[in-house]
Amino acid sequence: MKYCFGVDVGGTTVKLGLFTVEGELLDKWEIKTYTENEGERILPDVAEAIKGKIAEKLLKAEEICGIGVGVPAPVDKNGAIERAANVGWMAKEIKKELEELTGFPCVIGNDANVAALGEMWKGAGEGEKDLIMVTLGTGVGGGIIIDGHAVVGAHGAGGEIGHITVRDDETEACGCGRKGCLEQFTSATGVVRLAKRLMNNTDKETKMREFGENITAKDVFDLAKEGDAGANEVVETMGAYLGTAMSHIAVVVNPQAFIIGGGVSKAG
Repeated sequence: MKYCFGVDVGGTTVKLGLFTVEGELLDKWEIKTYTENEGERILPDVAEAIKGKIAEKLLKAEEICGIGVGVPAPVDKNGAIERAANVGWMAKEIKKELEELTGFPCVIGNDANVAALGEMWKGAGEGEKDLIMVTLGTGVGGGIIIDGHAVVGAHGAGGEIGHITVRDDETEACGCGRKGCLEQFTSATGVVRLAKRLMNNTDKETKMREFGENITAKDVFDLAKEGDAGANEVVETMGAYLGTAMSHIAVVVNPQAFIIGGGVSKAG
């Protein structure tokens, strides 16, 4: 039997999976993402987690084919990035570093691109060859699959739909440095931003005020499901921005399906 590991590096947690090379998930777990000091602990923590699982499952090194990693940034053909704001990384040769730490071959890709490929292979997009993956998490990622291939682009930044401008009059800067990006309104942090703006700029009655500065995206969605008017306004605003961006993408790419994933998608 041959095995491989999948790694999804996120702003809050790193999710890991042990698979057969046929794509069967055998085990999954997660570790905390430590973003301090430019995320210096992340790759060593990943390597340690993988080595621990190999020992736990009594696997042999020769049975491991490699490690696939999705990261929240554009990735070049050498498995390197220039910056990943949500995890603290600046310029980093991820493939080289992780191969040195683990001793196994590694393939690195943008998290939303590899999520899209995964959904096409074994997930909600199985059987489709033209689809768009939208990942709503700490940030907003996108993966565009055309005729079965991911649109990566010249510099690895293809499909970065989180940085489509959806609001021209935005005054706050996105993590990317620009203003008015989709990510600022439809990510988990974006939902919190919208909630705080509503609480600060209107007298609308809402239970969101009970959470104050500590409100989370989950709190907003939970209140919306209870019928809270303020929370519902936030969710509707978020949905309008997301729908507008998706409609723009649809007229350019003409996909068979949109697949929405990421932690925020659990809101339903």
